[in-house]
Amino acid sequence: MGSIDRRDSTPQLLNRLRMRQIALLLAVEECSTLRGAAAQLGLTQPAATKMLHELENALGQLLFERAGRSLRLNPAGERVLGYFRGIRGSMEALNRELSELQLGSAGRLAIGSIMAATPGRLTEALVQLKARFPLLAIEIAVDTSDQLMPQLHEGVLEVVIGRDACERSEHLFRTVDDEALAIVCSRDHPLAGERAVDFARLAAYPWILQPSGSPARDVVEREFGEHHRPMPRGLIETGSILTTMSLVARSQMLGAIPATVAQRNAEHGLVATIDYAFRHKLPSYGTIVRRDRPLSAPARHFLALFHGEPDAA
Repeated sequence: MGSIDRRDSTPQLLNRLRMRQIALLLAVEECSTLRGAAAQLGLTQPAATKMLHELENALGQLLFERAGRSLRLNPAGERVLGYFRGIRGSMEALNRELSELQLGSAGRLAIGSIMAATPGRLTEALVQLKARFPLLAIEIAVDTSDQLMPQLHEGVLEVVIGRDACERSEHLFRTVDDEALAIVCSRDHPLAGERAVDFARLAAYPWILQPSGSPARDVVEREFGEHHRPMPRGLIETGSILTTMSLVARSQMLGAIPATVAQRNAEHGLVATIDYAFRHKLPSYGTIVRRDRPLSAPARHFLALFHGEPDAA
């Protein structure tokens, strides 16, 4: 298969690609066989084979390794599929927004946020946004950054408030703040109220931590490593801060959550914070959007409000 000069070839690629080809590749991923993908799309297998060859010719790359009747994506195919998932997500978001506009609403905005942003800045921005767009449907997904970013890439979310650890070129990241971690415990825990708690005493208790790979988990693992101590055995892992606080409040376990969230819950008497400062902070968080997708009007207004820009008033 001949190669394509990638310089300034985007218009030609757009002219050659068809939505049906994108749908075929997504169906092949789901069904694992070309026969199954063809049946799903209502095509004959010869027609699907021809369409797949046309797609590979349009892209100038082979996308699959043939293994019997199965098709296995090669590295180029994996990359293309990732972008096609994003196209599908964008089309799903567009379809939802058009449907809601037809029903007389002001559209829909899907936001993903880490827990650290929810108590103050996010809440205030949402209150102001609803005052401006009373009929706007808003969906808020609260999770860790590593769980939210794939949803941004696929178009499920339009804006993410998180930590863009990958710093990929397709993202536009605007910093808001950095965040310290705090250790929380029950109000009657032996370490509650003590001053300058030694790390060795902390390491002796069971812990509740965010899943491996999350920024908060990385900070805790670095802390254990720098104190030359193994990670606690019998960990409970959860991305839910509500679950963490509920377990902490009824046990001797310790949890590590963003300091702003810990302080707010301690002020309400739900948990206590332990007098210990981690050596490292979480990476700065901020708003993250895709560079290659136009933002809806509600998303643009939300970002202005969230960042406190003068023209948002």
